[in-house]
Amino acid sequence: MTNDLIAKAAIDRRLAEIITPVIEGMGFELVRVRLMGGKTHTLQIMAERPEGGIEVDECARISTEVSAILDVEDPILDQYILEVSSPGIDRPLTRLKDFATWEGYEAKIETSELIDGQRRFKGKLAGVEGDEVLINVQAGTIGLKFDWLSDAKLVLSDELISEMLRQRKAAGVLDEDKFDDIETENGSEED
Repeated sequence: MTNDLIAKAAIDRRLAEIITPVIEGMGFELVRVRLMGGKTHTLQIMAERPEGGIEVDECARISTEVSAILDVEDPILDQYILEVSSPGIDRPLTRLKDFATWEGYEAKIETSELIDGQRRFKGKLAGVEGDEVLINVQAGTIGLKFDWLSDAKLVLSDELISEMLRQRKAAGVLDEDKFDDIETENGSEED
């Protein structure tokens, strides 16, 4: 059964059932799927490698494979645009393992029910214990059952950006030689 954070609406869960085997068969993991309304529907799929990260050409390959299976299964009645992307820096946290992976980083979490009079929590992730997500808030560390969560995402910060750049560099994806030197206001150059 797919968790609600990966696929919230019934149509999203149906789509997740169809596309998850395709994405996993290609060596990736589904992070989130959303069919969004509007003048033209957009089917947004976020995916990544099990160890994290995904490249543009990999998104294109997933798009091709997913399009083929959706043409056969035909679960969406209206016309739609398929959008395959990485989760991004201020990524949604949709799987229990995400909360362990991003321990120490700031996150915003929303619950479906009121917990001690509130639904929104912001603080540093403190890992996972059993089926609970731990988060350090002003009052101290609290545990929220994963099933209670309705939305969760990392908060964009300099620390988070630095970590993402470090990971890309470590993975050999980021080649600093491809970037120009940055000119500062006084005209000197920095690397």
